[in-house]
Amino acid sequence: MGLLQDKVAFITGAASGIGAGTAERFAAEGARVVLSDIQNEVGQQLCRTINDHAGQAWYVECDVRSPDSVEQAIAAAVAHFGRLDLVFANAGINGVFAPIEELQPDEWEHTFATNLKGTYLTIHFAVPHLKRAGGGSIIITSSVNGTRTFGNPGASAYSTSKAGQVAFMKTIALELGQHHIRCNAVCPGAIQTAISQRTKLRNTAAIGIAIELPRGSPAINKGKGQPGDVADVCLFLASDLSRHVSGVEIFVDGGASLLF
Repeated sequence: MGLLQDKVAFITGAASGIGAGTAERFAAEGARVVLSDIQNEVGQQLCRTINDHAGQAWYVECDVRSPDSVEQAIAAAVAHFGRLDLVFANAGINGVFAPIEELQPDEWEHTFATNLKGTYLTIHFAVPHLKRAGGGSIIITSSVNGTRTFGNPGASAYSTSKAGQVAFMKTIALELGQHHIRCNAVCPGAIQTAISQRTKLRNTAAIGIAIELPRGSPAINKGKGQPGDVADVCLFLASDLSRHVSGVEIFVDGGASLLF
């Protein structure tokens, strides 16, 4: 019996990076995993891989910025597997990093629509199903940025959206505790994913923030991690091992963010 045997998990941003690593980890522990993303081809391939390795996975297209898309995806997931126990609100973007006077309103709004509104929509539509199941666990992917570090030049929209996720998590953890629903956040640092390749940097050097450690980072593995490092923390938060843990953000960065 796995730690998540027969639980049903809904994961946003599941096609790659932390979402994919966590989906595979959950499936290996017996969960029936709903993979949701807008990267359909990659998501469907991951679904096939999980199913080929004796896991149970199902893919559904979901744009977390759209209320209709999220509502339909969660409803379809519940119809497919019959219930919902775990929610991993993981979808997110770095967006545009730029000096505040150059960062455009639509760029700010795009980051917030994905990171903060997307988190709200996912949980908003999932909670009735969690209540119906008698409880569950919600996990949010935040970041060390905006919660413990603030020296990433031009990251005002990203950092603010990530800080907002933690405040949201703490508020609903208290609200939902009486329904036996726990809510926590993981705050990854430098995890090896493709998200940085999709980040647009514009004139960030002009901001003048530069952090250098003459002897290098003393953190575990110099603060560099893999999606599996975050997935294992998510497994703890999703399982009964964390049955009395709620309203907590866990930093997954080898201690690197303690330096700044």
